[in-house]
Amino acid sequence: MAGIPISVRTARKADVRELARVLGRAFFDDPPFVWMLPDERSRERRAAGVFRAILRSQAMRYGGVDVASDGAAIVGGAIWLPPGHWAPTVGEQLRSLPGYARALGRGMGRASELVAAMVKHHPREEHWYLYAIGVDPARQGQGVASALLRSRLARCDADAMPAYLESTKSGNVPLYEHFGFEVTGTLNPPKGAPPLTAMWRYPGG
Repeated sequence: MAGIPISVRTARKADVRELARVLGRAFFDDPPFVWMLPDERSRERRAAGVFRAILRSQAMRYGGVDVASDGAAIVGGAIWLPPGHWAPTVGEQLRSLPGYARALGRGMGRASELVAAMVKHHPREEHWYLYAIGVDPARQGQGVASALLRSRLARCDADAMPAYLESTKSGNVPLYEHFGFEVTGTLNPPKGAPPLTAMWRYPGG
């Protein structure tokens, strides 16, 4: 599997369901999702529902969603929100609410608290925002995440636009640093929630 070339392209509407499933598997052990959705039996399915909600209500309309494939299947994806659109509009919030409610269930309150903390810390300067990047567990460690990052960051550099993300795992920080991101601080999370590392990248980083 490691020798199969990876291609990256902009996601299409038909990709949403498969991409959400891949991201649901990728984020099964992600600390914020473990905190929001403690039931292991339903976490993967519910996490996929969270990603379907943001893809359908907000992200897909801006052309910032990338998928990585090995020619046969989607093996990873990245959800980027463009400058000026990192925060959902009122209409996007209303469209996404039913999907988030179904996916999160009792975790809706915790998710809202975490999002509020993230919004409070979010930089206001124009930038591309990496909302999420994930790789199918069976394909992790094979350069898929690097291919996804390289593709979109090349556009950031071409447009002289910074990029921002919150790393949910400390082990991922070195990967982002390799691509020019710098740690700018640690978010103050709700009680019991895992810490998030804020990272900023200047163009050409």
